[in-house]
This record gives sequence, C-alpha cells and structure tokens, in this order.
Amino acid sequence: MTERLTALAVLVNSPFEEQKALALASFAEHFKDNPLVMDQWFSVQAGSTLPGGLERVKALMQHPAFNIKNPNKVRALVGAFAGQNLINFHAADGSGYRFLADLVIELNGFNPQIASRQLAPLTRWRKYDGARQALMKGELERIRGSGQLSSDVYEVVSKSLA
Repeated sequence: MTERLTALAVLVNSPFEEQKALALASFAEHFKDNPLVMDQWFSVQAGSTLPGGLERVKALMQHPAFNIKNPNKVRALVGAFAGQNLINFHAADGSGYRFLADLVIELNGFNPQIASRQLAPLTRWRKYDGARQALMKGELERIRGSGQLSSDVYEVVSKSLA
C-alpha cells in the first residue's frame, strides 16, 4: 500500500495526464471500500503543486467518496490543499483564501470544531508578503462579519486579527 501511494503521488505530480487519470481511477476502484485509504487518495491530489490545484479540489468535493460532513474527508482534501499545497493555496489572486473562507463559513453552521481547525493556514497571515497578508486578513475579516459565528470559529478569527 505504501509503495502504491508513493507511486501515485509521483504520478499525480507528473505531466502524464492519461497515465495519471488511469492510475487514480484504478487506485480509487481498488480502495473504494477503505475510507482511510481514500482519504490518502484525496490528500495526494490536493497536495499536487501542478497548476489548477483549486479546481482539482473543487472537483474532488463532488466525488462520491467525499462528504463535507465527515471531518476526516474535509481534513484529507481541504486541509491538505490549504496546509500543504503552498503554490496553489497561496495563489496571488487570493482564490485559495476565498475558497477556504467560504468553506469555513459553511462548516461553521454544522461543524464549528472542524471549521475552526481549517482556519490555521489563514491565521499565519503575518508571515507572508504584504499583498498576501492583505488578502488573507480580508478573508478573516469576511469570516468574522459573516453572521452568527460559533465560539470556536470566533475565537480563532478574533485572536488572529488581534
């Protein structure tokens, strides 16, 4: 299993689209009944630094094995994207930040604990260049102003902006 996952990660980060698609489909078919392995399947794809990372993550959110109400799935896909895919998450246009903020706002309504944990990459806004700082801080402010926040999310956002 470890070798298969490592080989899949190498292939996912390669330019060989046809082989990549076949390998991903084969892996998913073989491990479709093993949720923990499927979490790894999501993470490998979310961590790919090839262009189009955010679009891949959004498409994977539509996959039958993904369930936004399952914290492990959210961590595997969104957490891997925001926490490990620095190139795509920190896109200069702020699209990764907007995506994460939108997701946190959505998660806040039914799972505030996972919502607050997904905020971590945005809370490090002071470590980035001025343009990214402004974008990240803006998304944190948008979350704070989005309405009725859980105490978990409010605490993380407020401490980060203080």
